Amino acid sequence: MSEVIDRPLRDDEKPAASKLRIVDCDVHPSLHSVEDLNEFLPKRWQQHLKEYGSHLRTPYLFTTPYPRSSPLIARRDAWPPTGGPPGSDLAFMQKQHLDPLDVEFGILQVLDLFIFSQQNLELGAAIQRAINDWQLAFWSHRDPRLKASILVGQDGVDLAIAEIERCAKIGEYIQINVSPRANEPLGRRRYWPIYARAQELDLPLGIHVGGYGGHAPTGGGWPSYYVEEHQSNAHTIAAQLASLVIEGVPERFPKLKIVFIEGGFGWIPSAVWRMDQHFERFRSEVPHLKRKPSEYVRENFWFTTQPIDEPDEARHLRALIEWVGIDRLLFSSDYPHWDFDDPRFAFKTPLTEAERKKIFSANARAVYKF
Repeated sequence: MSEVIDRPLRDDEKPAASKLRIVDCDVHPSLHSVEDLNEFLPKRWQQHLKEYGSHLRTPYLFTTPYPRSSPLIARRDAWPPTGGPPGSDLAFMQKQHLDPLDVEFGILQVLDLFIFSQQNLELGAAIQRAINDWQLAFWSHRDPRLKASILVGQDGVDLAIAEIERCAKIGEYIQINVSPRANEPLGRRRYWPIYARAQELDLPLGIHVGGYGGHAPTGGGWPSYYVEEHQSNAHTIAAQLASLVIEGVPERFPKLKIVFIEGGFGWIPSAVWRMDQHFERFRSEVPHLKRKPSEYVRENFWFTTQPIDEPDEARHLRALIEWVGIDRLLFSSDYPHWDFDDPRFAFKTPLTEAERKKIFSANARAVYKF
């Protein structure tokens, strides 16, 4: 095994007091090559990709804005010995991540082929359908610990509903995934049919950072540096939280469970405080909201833990977790990416055994009904 996996603990690191079986809500599988999809993708779209490629809502071609020092935004030790990109070899994932960290369930989050950012909505739907089938055939059926999600592009609502119905009949998917960077803010009514069906099926709506909406990723425009681009993930999730709440999605769909993935949670208190304050001053503008925004956030939304903002003093992180709510947080590692969180060291603040059990397992089991 590599030096990264085997490195000794530093003096300031301590493993968790006891071992817990964990639910990891953010595991990234990858295609070994695009040919993996051939058995699931109609010949017409295979040929289309060969002749025309993708037409994406992004200025970047054949690459990502991520740093060259971390190709495919991956850990240095995550490249499989059998070749292929990190996350593409199940046996290596089992050996490096699932087995040693005692992952009871891992929720797959697929990012290949810029799934949600295709301008050609029919091509996007064909890729999403192929990826949905590939998740079962290559991952979930080979390791029952790995759980698949229904990936749909919300800008083609009719196509999304058809794919949700198809996958729901299969009955092996545990959530519906949409992108936080669509053509319009996620609270808009055009997307509500997806939310209605998710509520009816009692499937959580998973929203993982990333993708391209065709707009600058920050309110200030296009960033110059990777560190700015990465910082914008939290801003994006905060904006979509406000859109969903203030446009009235949880008011209209009170049983809908929404999970924000890889957006962190350090920004939540100030965002919610501001929404509550503005609601009190301008509530006549939004009479469809019957309660304060914070009440919807505490009932309809969950947040995965990675990346964890780490203040210098552990008590500040503790206060942050308590404000957000122990029962609102779901552990995620982001394996195999460079900013992966090792569950043994992820929280640099004391947690009781009951609290650890909630964050690392029980909360996810309740949301996803494992």
